[in-house]
Amino acid sequence: MHGAIVILPKKGVPYPFPKPDKEKIIILGEWWKADTEAVVSQAMQTGLPPNISDAHTINGHSGPVPNCSIAGAYTLHVEHGKTYLLRVINAAVNDELFFKIAGHNLTVVEVDAAYTKPYKTDILFLGPGQTTTALLKAVEGIGKYLIAISPFMDTIVAVDNLTGMGYLRYNNTLAFTRTTLTSIPPVNATALTSVFSESLRSLNSKEYPANVPLTVDHSLFFTIGVGINPCATCVNGSRSVAAINNVSFVMPTTALLQAHYYGISGIFTDDFPAKPLMPFNYTGNPPSNLQTMNGTKAYRLAYNSTVQLVIQGNSIIAPESHPTHLHGFNFFAVGRGVGNFDPENDPQKFNLVDPVERNTISVPTAGWTAIRFRADNPGIWFFHCHLEVHTTWGLKMAFLVENGDGPNESLVPPPSDLPQC
Repeated sequence: MHGAIVILPKKGVPYPFPKPDKEKIIILGEWWKADTEAVVSQAMQTGLPPNISDAHTINGHSGPVPNCSIAGAYTLHVEHGKTYLLRVINAAVNDELFFKIAGHNLTVVEVDAAYTKPYKTDILFLGPGQTTTALLKAVEGIGKYLIAISPFMDTIVAVDNLTGMGYLRYNNTLAFTRTTLTSIPPVNATALTSVFSESLRSLNSKEYPANVPLTVDHSLFFTIGVGINPCATCVNGSRSVAAINNVSFVMPTTALLQAHYYGISGIFTDDFPAKPLMPFNYTGNPPSNLQTMNGTKAYRLAYNSTVQLVIQGNSIIAPESHPTHLHGFNFFAVGRGVGNFDPENDPQKFNLVDPVERNTISVPTAGWTAIRFRADNPGIWFFHCHLEVHTTWGLKMAFLVENGDGPNESLVPPPSDLPQC
């Protein structure tokens, strides 16, 4: 069971867009016929990728699914002439998803709880962990319209290719009214994802400025991808793994924040590499050695320091789109591209005026994304791929942000009832 936490503006503070008549929450997800814990356990024991899901869901309903006679469908009831604020959340585990409503356009006004310039589109694209808020004007003819969610995958990796279906239904629609259908994008619609991602801009108004760091204290370059490590008990004697800068993260038995606050040694080290230790042609032919290093490593940042992080996807085994998430901060997505990042020429094309502000961003297949943020939240914060399969395999690391001056810039003590385990 899961749901959404919606944080509304302060009382008396209006939205920076026309007030909608109603708000609706739409949660996208995946569904397995098996116990999901058993699916993960089997994958970890065999060293192979987990089984893909059996259906996609809209607010817990899959709509029609092959070999399932009782699958229900979510229905969004609307009144003609009204405007609806749709809060769309991708709570899927491993799939980036398209969202489309037949015959209707949407106007994006917010992503990941940060306002955007209005962007009109007929389709949304969300990676796991991302949210998109859009205005829907119910101004089409009285009737019933298909809502479709479908996966994106532009490489050879297996994906659940079933379309999740629901319906938008106008009040006073007659029973047995024929549903207005829509086309769904090809599963490998890379160009569509690029157009959507590159069209998003921060609102950057007086009330909601885009405070992009213009100077950089830490310039980091992280390569992300998968690998193969030996495993005596696994199928074929090997295990699928994932890594950042060729380091697969090992989960500690003591919480990182607890170890940091109490100064417990031996739990983690703060020597995570700022760049790959062994550079290679990241999106070309992969190296012959596919093994990764294991470690529980963090990268240390002084309070209020500024960070530029270039996230470079690689082509080891298979290139893939990676939705990456940073805990504890919002960041600005200042640039993206296909192929290897060019440190001389690509920064000249960065958007430092109104880049979209997010906390989760997709790194394009065999490409790169550049983000900037200010480390003004002391503590230990994970950075990881939001595909559960990859974060389980070790595609994550942690930032350690030191305390600043005084209590307002310092890590708060743990609660008195912190469980001792």
